[in-house]
Amino acid sequence: MTTTLLESNSIESLLGHEAEDLLTYKAKVSQDLLHLPGSDFIDRVWLNSDRNPQVLRNLQQLYSTGRLAHTGYLSILPVDQGIEHSAGASFAPNPIYFDPENIIRLAIAGGCNAVATTLGVLGSVSRKYAHKIPFIAKLNHNELLTFPNQFDQVLFADVEQAWNLGAVAVGATIYFGSEQSTRQIQEISRAFKRAHELGMVTILWCYLRNNAFKQDKDYHLAADLTGQANHLGVTIEADIIKQKLPENNNGYGAVAKATGQSYGKTNEKIYTDLTTDHPIDLTRYQVLNCYCGRAGLINSGGASGKNDFAEAVRTAVINKRAGGTGLISGRKAFQRPFEEGVKLFHAIQDVYLSPEVTIA
Repeated sequence: MTTTLLESNSIESLLGHEAEDLLTYKAKVSQDLLHLPGSDFIDRVWLNSDRNPQVLRNLQQLYSTGRLAHTGYLSILPVDQGIEHSAGASFAPNPIYFDPENIIRLAIAGGCNAVATTLGVLGSVSRKYAHKIPFIAKLNHNELLTFPNQFDQVLFADVEQAWNLGAVAVGATIYFGSEQSTRQIQEISRAFKRAHELGMVTILWCYLRNNAFKQDKDYHLAADLTGQANHLGVTIEADIIKQKLPENNNGYGAVAKATGQSYGKTNEKIYTDLTTDHPIDLTRYQVLNCYCGRAGLINSGGASGKNDFAEAVRTAVINKRAGGTGLISGRKAFQRPFEEGVKLFHAIQDVYLSPEVTIA
């Protein structure tokens, strides 16, 4: 039996003054509407889908690895920042991660379900590690060497390459709302179709990207806009959705007000009946847009900073209590000493292992 490293009072201490609110809050939308994580998640949710037996086997492998094995929750190490944020900016704080093998070693030591990284990283060590931890091959990236910098997700790899190196899943990002989003949707829809044919799981980073979303607040983090991005993601059959934790709401209204133009479609009941300004309600709206949790919602741990452990545990508590499926944490883990990165993963996983942290 897996034991937890953090007792409930340690989780409470990391949550600080928010502890009582985050741990006892009752969500506005009932959990009865959701397909919640559990040890039987594949049989209960995916068995009657169009996913072939190979996809189901690989989904089960993801959910059966690491400290969260057989719980229905996921803890994933993603390291594509060498391209997305430049290798120097990402790895200078801890140069051991210029060597791809240390990325895989961190994921294994941290008890992760899987490691998500680039074709180059996985390809350089695949024979040694593909059978030891599930690989998620990230197919597209935004590069920052072009001047002036541009923001567009372009394919660096194809599905067959991911399959050949032993990946159980492919990952991709779409910048929903960007000028290039239509092309990205078409590219990734085709890639996901091929991945499913070959038996691989599909994971989509459903990010927003448009300067119009930055108004009095950063509405790239709005529950209504990120929720719709999630809904578009599951439409192209992403099995798992990766999304940033929401921090505000009514991005539709903010963009329309700021630009003086009609924008998108929404409904007032989203803001009165389905959400409040509480982070658990905002995140539950994201889960609702993942077909009520049929596709698992994993939230990102965010950039590294001074209060990484507290912020990571807070995000995990919100995700779990909202009905999400886990956390994907990169810079918070690899931009610190190796053993501290392992402890950070364990702190996150302990939230999902703790019976004291319940579904809101």
